[in-house]
Amino acid sequence: MLALVVTDPFLDSRPLPAPVTSPGVDDVSAAASGDRQAFERVYRAHADRVFGLCVRMLGDRVLAEEVTQDVFVRVWQKLPGFRAEAAFSTWLHRVAVNVILSRRKNLGVQHGRHAEEEALDVTPARGDRVTERLDLEEAIGGLPNGARRVFVLHDVEGFTHEEIGEQLGITPGGSKAQLHRARMLLRNALNR
Repeated sequence: MLALVVTDPFLDSRPLPAPVTSPGVDDVSAAASGDRQAFERVYRAHADRVFGLCVRMLGDRVLAEEVTQDVFVRVWQKLPGFRAEAAFSTWLHRVAVNVILSRRKNLGVQHGRHAEEEALDVTPARGDRVTERLDLEEAIGGLPNGARRVFVLHDVEGFTHEEIGEQLGITPGGSKAQLHRARMLLRNALNR
């Protein structure tokens, strides 16, 4: 690769390094071609974020570890078809959400409104004063399933109500209602 030489006499005339492409992009391309070491680097670069999403959407750390592995199995299977029309992280996030929602459906974790209301009754009370972040994570974990999913997808991950509706099989209005409900429950939980 060529290096750019600065010719301005007022500036240092040492060659500047050539622009470096993101190692993640190279790793994704190599992994898509079957390079297992490149895939391992992709996994290490993104596993924590995927795990965090799984914990927030499932509310169970042990199940989240298992689902994180399932996500990366699915990524390995689908990676040769990745066309790079969007950022890899966006594509990975979409795969992760689909695997999480599929797992929830297969485990029968989805409950009706009545079961979600019962979850409010068994939400653990806050213990001694801990950091605000832990309080928020605990409050999010105590949300009813529908409200938690919409809150995480909208306020944490940045999806629109239309995108959430497509992913969860609800209307955009239903997504807005669940988000409002989640915010109200969080406000009450955090003001205790």
